Amino acid sequence: MADKTIISCAITGATHTPTMSPWLPVTPDAIVRQAIDAANAGAAILHLHARDPLTQRPTGDLDIWFDILRRISAETDAVLNMTTGGSTYMTIEERLTAPLAASPELCSCNMGSMNFGTYMMIEKYRGKWVNDWEEEYLEASRSAIFRNTFADIETIMSKLGEGGTRFEFECYDVGHLYNLAHMLDRGYVKLPMFIQLIVGTLGGIGPGPENLMFMKETADRLFGKDYRWSVLAGGRHQLNMGTMAATMGGNIRVGLEDSLYAGRGRMAQSNAEQVGLIRNVVEGLTMDIATPDEARAMLGLKGRDKVKF
Repeated sequence: MADKTIISCAITGATHTPTMSPWLPVTPDAIVRQAIDAANAGAAILHLHARDPLTQRPTGDLDIWFDILRRISAETDAVLNMTTGGSTYMTIEERLTAPLAASPELCSCNMGSMNFGTYMMIEKYRGKWVNDWEEEYLEASRSAIFRNTFADIETIMSKLGEGGTRFEFECYDVGHLYNLAHMLDRGYVKLPMFIQLIVGTLGGIGPGPENLMFMKETADRLFGKDYRWSVLAGGRHQLNMGTMAATMGGNIRVGLEDSLYAGRGRMAQSNAEQVGLIRNVVEGLTMDIATPDEARAMLGLKGRDKVKF
């Protein structure tokens, strides 16, 4: 399976707001439907956030989370990857309530505190808001910190790790890789690691081949061959950075959490559309995509029979 490529799809996230795209899934029903379609299109891993059906805001509500998880798992065998990031405005306790109760196979784990700026999107949508909360929500990122202290990271790894959950380590900058190495040295990390190299987020390292190469070379120096890696690129950089990752032997994350587009000036009408685009790239390079069970074996996951939902 060394030559198989894992496609992850991040279905909704906490960055984009309902006004930005009519195809962004902002209710549990829409999240479930689009997640299943993305899996059918070839995504082995589904990265999930929950949204409140009434307000359309990101939520940590346990009942909403379990409804989403159970309905998706009833229709697909994809790996369900729950966020522990939640949103910038949630406490660590709010972010962990649902993952600790569900004990999924895989969770994201952000490897450092950072500025996570989304306020720059306000001008594009000013006066067009679908919901009253959206502008204030984006503006708040100007003065907020996306908190992931060493204590927070220790809590996430130790508490979820007790139930056998493994992690997608989200690294938005080079320093996050060094934080991960620190946690590995202290025994918090189990091998093999799955590292998400993230480029193009305001507050993290910028996009571009040079930055991706630097992140990858740094990971190689720190971890040798003891890890698998994937690339997440924000906005218009999603497909070109994903293509670069495929040619370098990496894995790829797409999804409406990270980009609302399916090409220059063309909005994606579903998560499945983005999965289909990158699948065509991978297969056009004469590579095979990994099935969910192959991804489980490659990442050392505990299996879907050991979750609590």
